Amino acid sequence: MADGVALPAVASVPLDNRKWVRVLVTALASLLFAVVTFGFFRWMAGLAPPTPWVHQTALTLHLVTVIPAIPLGAYILFVKKGGPRHRLLGKIWLTLMFSTAVATLFVRNINPGQLSWIHIFSLITFISVPRAYLSARRRDFRAHRSTVLGLYVGALLIAGFVALAPGRTMSQWVFGHRTTAAASHG
Repeated sequence: MADGVALPAVASVPLDNRKWVRVLVTALASLLFAVVTFGFFRWMAGLAPPTPWVHQTALTLHLVTVIPAIPLGAYILFVKKGGPRHRLLGKIWLTLMFSTAVATLFVRNINPGQLSWIHIFSLITFISVPRAYLSARRRDFRAHRSTVLGLYVGALLIAGFVALAPGRTMSQWVFGHRTTAAASHG
């Protein structure tokens, strides 16, 4: 009970019931998941153009954690909230997001050896993951909901599509062209 008002036992309302929002998020998540998974498997199979500047362990850890976070996060956004399954999947998703952010600190392809502008998404994740967890623990579902949505859209969808921009490693793996990074790294 807060200020004499009983808090709900669970926040069972899906994130957004508007059909166009659900369709848009699902379509973007599905597209991103398919394209990134395709690029990752092309790279792992040796079918993508060479990317000798890639620190393979960090990038592999980043992709192995971010790829499942895309569909899992979309699923969590649009199903009933507050139950044991939601809490378990939410903890798994937050762990994937935090792990991928840690891995990105060692992926430094834009400014070799240094962090670059894209690492702002890592900072957003480092702030948002604990905020999402703690707001749920405090039963502040409005803050939890907005934090999770911002994390999903910002650190997954926007960052994921930015990774497909020309000149980025994932773009090279997916589309098979040599990037400017390839020219500048040897």
